[in-house]
Amino acid sequence: MTSLSNHPFFAAFPGALSQREISPEEENPEVAVVIPARMGSTRFPGKPLAQVAGRPLIIRVAELARRSDAVDRVLIATDSSEILAVAEQYGVEAVRTSPSAHCGTDRVAEAAKNLTAGIVVNLQADELLGDPRMIDQAVAPLLADGRIPISTLRRRITAPEDIKNPNIVKVIANQRNLALYFSRSTIPMDRDGTALQRSDIFWDQHLGIYAFRKTALLEFARLPVSPLEETEKLEQLRALYYGFAIYVARTDFPSWRVDTPEDLAQIQEGSPGGFPFST
Repeated sequence: MTSLSNHPFFAAFPGALSQREISPEEENPEVAVVIPARMGSTRFPGKPLAQVAGRPLIIRVAELARRSDAVDRVLIATDSSEILAVAEQYGVEAVRTSPSAHCGTDRVAEAAKNLTAGIVVNLQADELLGDPRMIDQAVAPLLADGRIPISTLRRRITAPEDIKNPNIVKVIANQRNLALYFSRSTIPMDRDGTALQRSDIFWDQHLGIYAFRKTALLEFARLPVSPLEETEKLEQLRALYYGFAIYVARTDFPSWRVDTPEDLAQIQEGSPGGFPFST
């Protein structure tokens, strides 16, 4: 991977990346996955404990994370006694966090304070990855370039109806794969209606997984909530608002996001697009 350290972006936003390369001696190379979870989802109350092929959703997510070659530790961060009890039942490490966390990343940061890992992955509790190698893909940019503070994943949108779906978050990145913006709206906006006929314009879906350097994660959590984050209800916009660079790697692996009971029903029924879980 080409180093990003000399790009003008970093001169304009010196807080976006570390001021110098981070050596292995300065940062613990261990990778921890933290799965933030709460029971009070507006669209799907109790979602983390909803059953997916005979096991709670949150446990399915944790078990997949354990299969990643890049990961040394997996734990759940939650304010729910119910989720803590289920995690113990299935032998998944879990920690109690404050009920006042503004977003999942703030909850992850609270749990990460006591971790020794130098890289912390925020894997959302409702993001069913199609392959554990997606975690490897998210972590790889941080391992390849010591100045990247945050990385995440995107995948090409192929269904036209998904482009306008506000539950599918879109992302635009520049030529160096750095995020320009994330939105629930259609970005880019096809003003002339010709983009679908072009080969150089496309839409990317952002996936709910973030790899942070622990130092960047803790700094993120100390920052005030940004107006963009509050408007779009997208926590990653706080990072962009305050000048963090976010590397957006591309994946071709499938994934399934559970926002509503209907999403889960599609997965359970094994309909087209459903996840093939085994019991």
